[in-house]
Amino acid sequence: MDSILVTGNGPLNGQIPIAGAKNACLTLMPATLLSEEPLTLTNAPRLSDIKTMTALLQSLGAEVSALQDGQVIAMSSHDLTSQTADYDIVRKMRASNLVLGPLLARFGQAVVSLPGGCAIGARPMDLHVEGLEALGAEIELKDGYLHAKAPGGLKGAVHEMRFASVGATENIVMAATLAKGTTVLKNAAREPEIVDLVECLRKMGAQISGEGTSTIEIQGVDRLHGATHQVVTDRIELGTYMLTPAICGGEVELLGGRMSLVSSFVEKLEAAGVSVSETEKGLKVARKNGRVRAVGVVTEPFPGFPTDLQAQMMALMCTAEGTSVLEERIFENRFMHAPELTRMGAQIEVHGGTATVTGVEQLKGAPVMATDLRASVSLILAGLAAEGETTVSRVYHLDRGYEHVVRKLEGVGAKIERIKGE
Repeated sequence: MDSILVTGNGPLNGQIPIAGAKNACLTLMPATLLSEEPLTLTNAPRLSDIKTMTALLQSLGAEVSALQDGQVIAMSSHDLTSQTADYDIVRKMRASNLVLGPLLARFGQAVVSLPGGCAIGARPMDLHVEGLEALGAEIELKDGYLHAKAPGGLKGAVHEMRFASVGATENIVMAATLAKGTTVLKNAAREPEIVDLVECLRKMGAQISGEGTSTIEIQGVDRLHGATHQVVTDRIELGTYMLTPAICGGEVELLGGRMSLVSSFVEKLEAAGVSVSETEKGLKVARKNGRVRAVGVVTEPFPGFPTDLQAQMMALMCTAEGTSVLEERIFENRFMHAPELTRMGAQIEVHGGTATVTGVEQLKGAPVMATDLRASVSLILAGLAAEGETTVSRVYHLDRGYEHVVRKLEGVGAKIERIKGE
């Protein structure tokens, strides 16, 4: 099993290109199921999760091809052979459940296994089911599979979600594009990935308004056509690499970055004493005046502080001056990186959904183990700031969400290498 060896060696300087958004691409790919015509995505990230979604779509009979070194994904669902998403594929990745809405909308039936993914909480499907049932679907859980049908087709409705779930919003919006009549989805999630999905669906002929707000209105149409769409910049990769000069010192420019994608995150960085500015090519981040200051963080749905940047922010706070409190309100069990950081000399106390971090002047390199995708990169960040060598094991998590981590960090002066396992 591969590991990553990191040796702290001072400030980082240079440029890091930011890829297309993993979470956006994984949402856009199932949209091909809504139409018989081709859907092409550009600026696609090259990640293992994308390969998993490719395998899932191909298992349904879709044609999926990776072009231009994987940065272009060409898809066609003109001749699907199945409406069943099997457990063997779905268990590997949470986003697999996003085939449910499109299959149900286009074919009036779908059988989808309950999903898997990182071990950061239960993340049940109830909000997805409630929304689709509001559109007239009949859904039964049997033997670990959701059996959904809509014999007379889906019908528009007014539905208010109990929680602004990103995945449920995406599933319901895709399903509603082919429903009869108008659907009004209230308390919808507002994430940039949802805005990106709606822009793509609109190119395919969908009639949708209100994306980026808490109320989305969808006027159903009879059919959708093909389109070409560029995947939005990955705001989580962007935020992650913005932390490299914050935790190590130096100045790094993030190519393709946009302030609007990470505004709440930028507020916390600036409060900590890190400068962030816009450039013609993206965002420039610098820390030149000693240790950062401790700041508190509460994870919230967009536009609040992203849960997917909480682990990375904790790594920064481990080296901050003062004590910070990080409160996780999105997922339970998302502080599994804390014990690993303490192995490196961090001072962290976890009580339920709250972690109290007292900054230390210097972290120490140590062998640590990644427990999930974002935890894995937080340990790499900590290793960059630590004295000596840090070996991060179980980095297969990393491949799900970050492309070319070693190459990108080497490009700004980091001392990092991937060690191949036996």
